[in-house]
Amino acid sequence: MLTLYSFGPGANSLKPLLTLYEKGLEFEGVRLNPAKFEHHEDWFKAINPRGQVPALVDDGRVITESTVICEYLEDEYPTAAKLRPDDSYGRAQMRVWTKWVDEYFCWCVSTIGWERMIKHMARAISDEEFEEKVKRIPIPEQRTKWRSARNGFPQDVLDEEMRKVGVSVRRLEERLAESEWLAGDTYTLADICNFAIANGMQLGFQELVNESNTPNLLRWIRQINERPATKKMFAEVPMERLQPKPAEASA
Repeated sequence: MLTLYSFGPGANSLKPLLTLYEKGLEFEGVRLNPAKFEHHEDWFKAINPRGQVPALVDDGRVITESTVICEYLEDEYPTAAKLRPDDSYGRAQMRVWTKWVDEYFCWCVSTIGWERMIKHMARAISDEEFEEKVKRIPIPEQRTKWRSARNGFPQDVLDEEMRKVGVSVRRLEERLAESEWLAGDTYTLADICNFAIANGMQLGFQELVNESNTPNLLRWIRQINERPATKKMFAEVPMERLQPKPAEASA
């Protein structure tokens, strides 16, 4: 039995979740609550010492890193639903997009999300409790990020990350104006991994993602949301949507 530890169908946790649903694989889902710092509990760090989700356990073997998990599932569990192109060139194009989302697109969107939403989690507890929670975070950079979220990210950092979000949106729009899917004519892990970050941007980043500026990106988002596997995933693993306060919507 496959076991996936995740936060639910959003951001990096969505990648392996949707891959599992697209491939029709049976698995046990264990949902952790980031507001309670559950991913930093000792029991979970025994599974992934870095204290990060998602993490997949397959017959005692632990696989981490969201995109790597998706590739592992495609390698280890071939199904009728193929999520990689058959040819080497197509697979290379797919990996250009999965590399880009992991190294660029995800990070700028993430910083804005932390400022708008994670900040409220970090501020909901006392200083003493917060410091006790932070001590349990294994990765120094993540400790810094939680403190930045609690204090509020500097405006120059937010401005730069919003610039990068704009670059990301334009790149996706330009590619999807040329092709139905990111890696060509076939729906692949490139689409799943980028959808994990892009889905919902039409609500949280309306000034960038809208019918006037990004019709092809919106077409692609709708198209993936209409897939049977996506509908089934959201029905069975509903997302707890955290909305930014109106005054922070353009932060």
